[in-house]
Amino acid sequence: MGKLENELLARALVAREQLDKALDLAQRTHKPLPTVLVEQGFVSEPVLLGILAEQHGLKFVILKDQSIPERAVKSVPPKLAAYYTIMPVQFEAGVLTIAVSNPFDMSPVEDIQTNLGHQVERVLACREDILEGLRKYYGVGADTVERILAGADRPEEDAKEESHDIGRMAEDASVVRLVNQLFHEAIKDRATDIHFEVYRDGIVVRRRIDGILFDTTVPKNIRLLYPAIVSRIKLMSGLNIVERRLPQEGRSRVKDIVVRILPAAMLFDLPQLGLSEVHRRALEEFIAKPHGIIFVTGPTGSGKSTTLYACLNRLNTRDRKIITIEDPVEYELRGITQTQIKPAIGLTFARALRSMLRHDPDVMMVGEVRDRETADIAIQTAMTGHLVLSTLHTNDAAGGAVRLIDMGIDPYLITSTVLLFTAQRLVRVICRECRESRQVDGQTVYRGKGCRECNHSGYRGRLAISEFLPLTPEIQDLILRKSSAKLIREKADTLGMAALAADGLDKISHGITTIEEVLRVTTL
Repeated sequence: MGKLENELLARALVAREQLDKALDLAQRTHKPLPTVLVEQGFVSEPVLLGILAEQHGLKFVILKDQSIPERAVKSVPPKLAAYYTIMPVQFEAGVLTIAVSNPFDMSPVEDIQTNLGHQVERVLACREDILEGLRKYYGVGADTVERILAGADRPEEDAKEESHDIGRMAEDASVVRLVNQLFHEAIKDRATDIHFEVYRDGIVVRRRIDGILFDTTVPKNIRLLYPAIVSRIKLMSGLNIVERRLPQEGRSRVKDIVVRILPAAMLFDLPQLGLSEVHRRALEEFIAKPHGIIFVTGPTGSGKSTTLYACLNRLNTRDRKIITIEDPVEYELRGITQTQIKPAIGLTFARALRSMLRHDPDVMMVGEVRDRETADIAIQTAMTGHLVLSTLHTNDAAGGAVRLIDMGIDPYLITSTVLLFTAQRLVRVICRECRESRQVDGQTVYRGKGCRECNHSGYRGRLAISEFLPLTPEIQDLILRKSSAKLIREKADTLGMAALAADGLDKISHGITTIEEVLRVTTL
């Protein structure tokens, strides 16, 4: 039995049965024993590397706590660093210090000494920390970019983007891999959008995570591959790669995205939206009604669609016929008939809604009421015994009725059909892994310190803060008199209907979010 195995048993870090299993797996899979021990969860990687560092006379470092100089990064090409999964840490007096996770593999040391001429020293670091360092200092896909550019004539910086080879290059395995790397990293970090922004001096790649845009480190010379990247994404999405003048929309299914998003269907559940107990119970009562309209209001990106999907998920039973009209269909829900509008061929919300009524649905979801025609048909649908769910673009719940009146809808029809106006915003949730408390003016407040789980932002995930405006007799009376949104809001306050800010303050007091987040989306 080797020195490592004896040490693990002596320190009671693994049971004999676990060690025997790991040894057997290592032999069958041809993987190093330390790798198997960590993969099986028998020993944590930092503890294991600490033991190996002692046995090999090396130093174990927490790489994310290290400040790595640019000189060290530039001393090792990205292709070599990625191939061996090593991270240069220091380069002084001709001596290069590299972080490795496997002390038994001397190949990177030999390669660097032979081909780069540097004297090499090693430190041990966790593999995930090394991978994070490669992304941070070299940029996502740096090794692939280097490999592509090394295998072809380097394009001139001022070369025209129009190239007869772009279509062919977009299908090249290396470009495919580069785009996949960009997507994979975005998915891993829970990004909902990727923005490619090209400027004269380079490309900026930004990803939206929990509603906030963050820059993504990419190699500077990725700009030379920008046309190929765009063409690859167009090919994936079924777009015309030749058309560069007009905006295009498309859709593509990536295996990584499917794997990670399918479990997110569980989020279409009312208790997981972040609604207060009072609001959740109220919403459940309203969607259980046989007819009427429920409007969810708020700006773009405030989670309106997610709330509607959660309502549909609750209503989706075998005895109900549910039809949606959307632009676009964002999520596919089994058991529900979903229709995407196509204004280019005349299939608008109003036309689709009028047609779908012939299917005799029990519940209809209209993605958005944008004009009088759609609003008129939605109201007629509710008056003929259907439950309608839809959205409006207004700042708050009190502005919902005013918006419909501005469209030309008779106030009497609003009070006769609308059950509820809600408004919501999304706030980021304090990361549970690094949440800490402190006292401010005698009160306990919480914040996220920042850790790997939350990309050092202090936040992980989002939830809704909401306000509900049921059409009580008092509110109906104001709507019939065409009162302003301000007067409706004031009456709602006197009736005890909490505003958005109040729900935000409640979530702050429970350590769910921060005052900075609530102030970002509303006013206190």
